[in-house]
Amino acid sequence: MRILLVEDDPDQLEPLHEALTRSGHIVDAVGDGTTARWLLGEKDYDLLILDWMLPGEDGIVLCQQYRRAGKAAPILMLTAKDTTADKVMGLDAGADDYLVKPVDLAELLARVRALRRRSPLWSGDCLKLADLTLHLETMRIERPIDQQTVSLKLASRDFQLLEYMMRHPRQILTHDQIEQALWEWGEEPESNAVAARVKRLRQRLKEIGVEDWIETVYGTGYRLEPPA
Repeated sequence: MRILLVEDDPDQLEPLHEALTRSGHIVDAVGDGTTARWLLGEKDYDLLILDWMLPGEDGIVLCQQYRRAGKAAPILMLTAKDTTADKVMGLDAGADDYLVKPVDLAELLARVRALRRRSPLWSGDCLKLADLTLHLETMRIERPIDQQTVSLKLASRDFQLLEYMMRHPRQILTHDQIEQALWEWGEEPESNAVAARVKRLRQRLKEIGVEDWIETVYGTGYRLEPPA
């Protein structure tokens, strides 16, 4: 899931970014409303996490503009404002949920999971392709081998790549498409970054006998193709 995280306090932005990334999400993290508004015009997000008070444009304005544009991704507001009137203002602006600072990371992640289920793109807590199952909440993959179910926990970067490929099975995914989907805003991947990530994922998939499902399409990219 791609998330836009907007928080102007670096001491709060960093741990939120780390916790969300560790949970398998791709997070574009910015500290001002002007950059956030630009990103909202350039990219599609599955979830927005907006601080209320921001330099540039505040979270309430961003929320209102986003909804007026007809976009439906869930929005979680973060703020120190905790009165009922403040909560009503945030919800009336188009937010789906409201979290008062200081933010408890476990509660934040629980609310993110709940909001993901409201997303128009949500299709369940797991992805399946042939006999391979990817669990989105736990970042585990499962496959039956010799009448047993073998399960592996993936690192967040490996999980992100496999999730992306399982959402686009049997399609040729170019290097540029993979970079656009999986690298965060502001990151500059090296020329071999996609190949290195694919290699690492293949090494993990080898443990359950499906490393050859990722085909290299020379000069173009990769394709996830289970055997017929």
